[in-house]
Amino acid sequence: MEDLKKQFNEKVVDEMKNEFGYGSRMAVPRLEKVVLNTGIGEKLKGKSTDKKEEIIEYVSKDIGLIAGQKPVVTKAKKSISGFDIREGDPVGIMVTLRGGRMNNFLEKLINVVFPGLRDFRGLNPNSVDSSGNLTLGIDEQISFPEIPADERDDIFSMQITITNTAETEKEGLELFKKMGFPFKKDN
Repeated sequence: MEDLKKQFNEKVVDEMKNEFGYGSRMAVPRLEKVVLNTGIGEKLKGKSTDKKEEIIEYVSKDIGLIAGQKPVVTKAKKSISGFDIREGDPVGIMVTLRGGRMNNFLEKLINVVFPGLRDFRGLNPNSVDSSGNLTLGIDEQISFPEIPADERDDIFSMQITITNTAETEKEGLELFKKMGFPFKKDN
């Protein structure tokens, strides 16, 4: 497994600089952070306080194992009666990764998780937004090697957002491709 930072510095910077005509190495887009997020509002509906705490602890533990860092519980900023949500209710669990933890997570995602996903044919290039950031979903937390599938009864999905300093969709998509993210081939 090639170190992502080393790959970026030795290969990607020069390729991106030549392709997009950046004036210096510092102008080349680079990865900033990875945010893992999962919603828990639906899982908590109608549960007792003890059961809610148990669910929050369970999901937090799994997200923490996956990320290698302690996650935080996100709470509703305002009440929404149509969704039966009150201000301050827990609605999600998230963690933000930067630096070495981000690189380790992305290497695991590219080299272990994606190849292990059932029916995975590559990422959709439309998952890159107009600012060049990539957002994708993972259907089951047991796709990660840290989570023993046989010990989990409750499966949850998560959203992963990978933010970079690119200014356009084209720059961001090219950065992700050069970093080894498996995108679907054009037909």
